[in-house]
Amino acid sequence: MCDADSGQQETISPYETNPLQMNPPNKQPDLLQSSSEPDGGSNPDGGSNRVRLVREFGFEAAHRLPNVPDGHKCARLHGHSFRVELVCEGEIDPQSGWLLDFADVKKAFKPQWERLDHHYLNEIEGLENPTAENIARWIWRELKPRLPQLTQVTLAETCTSRCEYRG
Repeated sequence: MCDADSGQQETISPYETNPLQMNPPNKQPDLLQSSSEPDGGSNPDGGSNRVRLVREFGFEAAHRLPNVPDGHKCARLHGHSFRVELVCEGEIDPQSGWLLDFADVKKAFKPQWERLDHHYLNEIEGLENPTAENIARWIWRELKPRLPQLTQVTLAETCTSRCEYRG
């Protein structure tokens, strides 16, 4: 993993092989994680039917931050290989056996992805000051009406820096 500020290789723990999903090597990823919340209902095994579904996307884009102090490096035009993690939560449908199809998450996010990928973010309406916080919030606002199970948007602009937005 790199240190975006120094450009040097950063030593990481074995648990941090993926900065958006820091799980011990023997733990399954949070792609379908049961919850023990009391309102989650019950299943035949006695556990909850409430799950947390996670779908990750990437996009390449350029931006500059117009509101930073003079001389700040982010005032200059630069780009990132952004990573977006969309988290949806809810009850498992007893008929289908899932909360929703991962393909439906991809389909819901596709219009935003197409507006972001390989574009200059400052030219997108609502992203005139495209900080990680504003991009994550913009994705939420654009996506939540079509994906009501959405509970979190995580946007990573480097391998060590990310923003988590929960509406």
